Amino acid sequence: MIDKEKAKLNMKVQWAKFIGVTVLYLLFLVWVKSWLGLVVVPFIFDVYITKKIKWQWWKDSEGPTRFIMSWVDALVFALVAVYFINQFFFQNYVIPSSSLEKSLLTGDYLFVSKVSYGPRIPETPLTMPLTQHTLPVINTKSYIEWPHWEYRRVKGLGNVQLNDIVVFNYPAGDTLVENYPNADFYRDICYATGYQLLANQYVDLSKMTPQQKYDYFQKVYKTGHDYVAASPQQFGNIISRPTDRRENYVKRCVGLPGMTLQIKNRIVYLNGKPNKEPENVQYTYNVQLNQPVSDDLMKELGISMEDLGSLNSNGYMPLTKRAAKALAANKTLVKSIKLAPEMKNDILYPLDAVTGWTRDNYGPIWIPKKGATVKLDMNNIAIYERPIRAYEHNKLEVKGGKIYINGKQTDRYTFKMDYYWMMGDNRHNSADSRYWGFVPEDHIVGKPIFIWWSSDPDHRGFSGIRWSRLFRFVDNIK
Repeated sequence: MIDKEKAKLNMKVQWAKFIGVTVLYLLFLVWVKSWLGLVVVPFIFDVYITKKIKWQWWKDSEGPTRFIMSWVDALVFALVAVYFINQFFFQNYVIPSSSLEKSLLTGDYLFVSKVSYGPRIPETPLTMPLTQHTLPVINTKSYIEWPHWEYRRVKGLGNVQLNDIVVFNYPAGDTLVENYPNADFYRDICYATGYQLLANQYVDLSKMTPQQKYDYFQKVYKTGHDYVAASPQQFGNIISRPTDRRENYVKRCVGLPGMTLQIKNRIVYLNGKPNKEPENVQYTYNVQLNQPVSDDLMKELGISMEDLGSLNSNGYMPLTKRAAKALAANKTLVKSIKLAPEMKNDILYPLDAVTGWTRDNYGPIWIPKKGATVKLDMNNIAIYERPIRAYEHNKLEVKGGKIYINGKQTDRYTFKMDYYWMMGDNRHNSADSRYWGFVPEDHIVGKPIFIWWSSDPDHRGFSGIRWSRLFRFVDNIK
């Protein structure tokens, strides 16, 4: 049967198809530098030329077998194509929260380019397409952890630039608890729980030595961690995720490798010079109203129902400078409006140190750069401990005021990767690097190119479509 099928073919056309497909495939292998893929070439040759393998055997069947297998064949082809495209070229991403408003809005669907910064070779290649880490309905892992490949990035069109909006894997998402998968395991679960359990034990950190402070924060974390581990009924099991299976986040890159970043009175400074604020940067304002805000004014000033809900519940809401100025001028509507004061005692990065930093006055902090060496001491070990230990996989200990990396005492460390500092444009309503620290280069997913769809969660149906945002290029959102 195969010989008869082969006899009907125009072999010149078949050879042309084989050569074209093979050349494209070999160019792809050169790009990704993966010669293991050469094992596929004989199968491509068989598909177009020899036809020894009966790839579509089910076409000779009758009844339900042919019908079912035709759908299976189409589904498998679609899934493989989607996997390949999403892994190496582009994927869809939807803005789930308001951390980048009013630059990117909740409900914006982004076309995210993997080629812009270079796609990563997957660390967990065996995964179900169109899922990040969990299969819907049955709520189980959508990937298999073996084989696990080391981080490697294919050459792209460029590198992350200052003020780029970037999609990346959530760094603190390496560990989580099943019952609170959206909570920061370290900050919101372990440290918060540890502080609660140790609340009756008074400590005066100002009288402690650097080593005693370090040991105290280790105790806080361990107390919380041990309680969580012993309470699976309340928290669920503690689970971990590989880098490429962690949640996708999107923020603006406000600090590049090797830069020294500091936030002074809400303004980001890089190497001592102020960085340009995003056009639609937002801060939180305490607002008192004389009467409700009309729908027309909400639309004009970009005030969402989430913003209004915050005002009704807490007495404050995020506003752009334009919106704050317009409200302040409207004496009939607004009784008073004032920029919210700094939050004291907020748990910021590094979680295991006393810095006195706030979300509006933070740093200075040096952002690690690949190949650069930092001098370590008890004053900065808390800042660089997580990159050294968690992201670059070293054993780090602090004993007797001395630092040990992989069993050897040292006061220096040379970084193996570049790191970035990411922040949301909604500066007072954004869980970002101020709370969980640096973003390693192996967590970078891609660059949003344009908004291909946008729907307002405050309005349903046709009226909720934000027509003015469709196919808007993200690079134009400064």
